[in-house]
Amino acid sequence: MRLEIKKLGRVTVVRSLESRMDAKVAVDFKMEISRIVEDDNRWIVFDVKDIVFIDSSGLGAIVSSLKMLGDEGDLVIAGAGETVLSLFKLTRMDRVFQMFPTEKEAVESLAG
Repeated sequence: MRLEIKKLGRVTVVRSLESRMDAKVAVDFKMEISRIVEDDNRWIVFDVKDIVFIDSSGLGAIVSSLKMLGDEGDLVIAGAGETVLSLFKLTRMDRVFQMFPTEKEAVESLAG
């Protein structure tokens, strides 16, 4: 999975450069997030503005990434389009993840 990663203070922004997050890329995503967490990055914004499709494997990878952080950090979602936002609402994952319309708002929520 192609990702763009940047550090803004204590927040790490991970942006997908793929349009789909499915079984084909879910394992790579989890491995990359694991590496980020192992490098002591605990406050993560996952910018999904370019993703138009997420299947159950992709959603599972995002949930696993949140679990990696435990109580020592957070992973929030930014930039979800209508289709992705509908999936999060349908699966009630919008109650698990904080969701923000923009990367900037998501970063500000974790910058504290």
